[in-house]
Amino acid sequence: MTSRSVLIDRHPGRSTQTIGIARALGTDPNLIHEPSVGVVGTKGDSQCYLGVMAKVEAIHEKLKGRVGPGQGQLKMRLVQPEYTIATSDGIRNGTREMRYSLIGREVTNDALCEHLSATGLMGTIAVVACDKPPVGTLAALLEHNMPSIIMSDGPIHPGHDPKTGEALDIVSAYQVAGNPDAAFREHIAMHACPGIGSCGGMFTYNTMQTFIGVVGMEPLHMVAPPSDDPRRTNEFAAELVEHLSNLMAKDLKPRDIVVRDSIRNAVIVAMAIGGSTNVTLHAPEIARAAGYGDFWKDVMTPEEFNYLSQHVIPVLTDARPYGKYSMVDIDNVGGVQVIVRELLDAGLLNGDVMTCTGETLAQQVERLGAKKADGKVVYTVEKPYKPTGGLRVLGGNLSPDFSAILKLAGVEGGLEGNIFRGKARVFEGEQALLDALDQHPEKFQNHDMVIVRYEGPSGAPGMPEMLDPTSRITTLCRERGITVGLMTDARFSGGSVGLVIGHVGPEAALGGPIAFIEDGDEVVADLNTNELNCTALSDSATLAKRKAAWEKVVAGNGGIHPNCGVADTRLLHRARTTAVPATRGGGLHPNREVWVREPRKAERSKFVLRNKYRPDRNKAF
Repeated sequence: MTSRSVLIDRHPGRSTQTIGIARALGTDPNLIHEPSVGVVGTKGDSQCYLGVMAKVEAIHEKLKGRVGPGQGQLKMRLVQPEYTIATSDGIRNGTREMRYSLIGREVTNDALCEHLSATGLMGTIAVVACDKPPVGTLAALLEHNMPSIIMSDGPIHPGHDPKTGEALDIVSAYQVAGNPDAAFREHIAMHACPGIGSCGGMFTYNTMQTFIGVVGMEPLHMVAPPSDDPRRTNEFAAELVEHLSNLMAKDLKPRDIVVRDSIRNAVIVAMAIGGSTNVTLHAPEIARAAGYGDFWKDVMTPEEFNYLSQHVIPVLTDARPYGKYSMVDIDNVGGVQVIVRELLDAGLLNGDVMTCTGETLAQQVERLGAKKADGKVVYTVEKPYKPTGGLRVLGGNLSPDFSAILKLAGVEGGLEGNIFRGKARVFEGEQALLDALDQHPEKFQNHDMVIVRYEGPSGAPGMPEMLDPTSRITTLCRERGITVGLMTDARFSGGSVGLVIGHVGPEAALGGPIAFIEDGDEVVADLNTNELNCTALSDSATLAKRKAAWEKVVAGNGGIHPNCGVADTRLLHRARTTAVPATRGGGLHPNREVWVREPRKAERSKFVLRNKYRPDRNKAF
């Protein structure tokens, strides 16, 4: 009698269903007590997710072909594919349902944690789509810390206006919301998002898929191809199984790959692609799952972040929403590996970090034969698309947490001398702003600074993104030739452009200074000092008076400001009571502490910039 049969005989209750599953999947029942491997994916209610199942099934079939007792096979138990649920950011923007978007990252993490740990998966291939599930997936894989690899499902092709030939995407549709011609609004909506795949511009999805590739958990050449590219169900599926087999043979785990310098690499590339402000929410969460307690201390300080963006890292891509091209266009000129090659050759990345292919980052780029930048879609470091990086974090008396984030790549005007001075127009929540934009857009004036508050992680709760109002304001500013800024304790879509500043913290619901601004106050965003200030709050007596009045209102309402959103589900209540600040990722953690699995010891990085084009700006961090 074999040892496997002994196990089955001794534990018939444990064995019977696994035998049944093995038979249903067409695998060997004698492997049911071996370590397990499997594929996971994400499902949701938009076209972002429609291509995921086909990729999961293709990979599952390839994996099934490698599982078995024979020579060269993986002697593993195969489990059926598992899916997590997700929310469509594009459909939900401008609605109260958008509060569930960032929370969805946490739901994905929770669901995958249960699946990975309870199933005991020793090898996992994940197919991810949309904005938040990829980050929740990576965080769960880092916490589980068994050999794993990710493939993004891929972006959607851009749409085209059949009358003008103009390229369109979801941001195009949001930006015509204020157009008085209903037929024109419908025309753009009908043609902006054809086919399947996640948002095609350099919005949050493609920012984070690029991040995941550069941080080492996704092969670089799998990031940019569109969702309907046949490589994703053919050669990519076989490659992923081969890579997973190699990772298991080498016992190479996510925490061996996602280290301080690989995270720094990924942040630098996010700057170089003019990426989404959401990267400053997701990088801290990824760092936490990798064992770093505080991204802004253990991985990169705000001062380092801004030095890199101001003086070292240029924008290399002419990409939507600030430029012309989509991720599909980037794929057509060689893919993400072209961008990484440019930065490696310029001395701006650490090429020695390990990746999921079993190679270092530099070795992977070399093997892929990354092309040189074409100078039209992807630019060179020597002659970039924009001379400075696309992101900036701000301190000041409105952002004592140094949490406020500006997508500098998307600013279209209003920063004379790198300074914006505006007059505060306060809105107690996003809906009040949308109502004003719908009913009285003419009342918005040049150099208004719109304040939207009580929409943070605890206040909303859930920290919704605001593509709807930012798009309307962008169109209004373009039509009238004015600049209207917007600052909020909520966040933005990667598709937002304009002078928009998010993640202002502490948030209003927790008594942050944004709660004390009044209509007419002067607000100053100074990109020379990287500060966001309210002039009135510089006076200590004024600040004390306004704070006391705010605290009286809160005390009279049971400890919660009445302008906060209603937490009428268990999930929203969990966000209300456990959400951490934006600087810690905005996630849901008991006692508002960031839980870290097996904290890493302090590292002394070898991260040294060796920019051959600007050696005067090189620094060791």
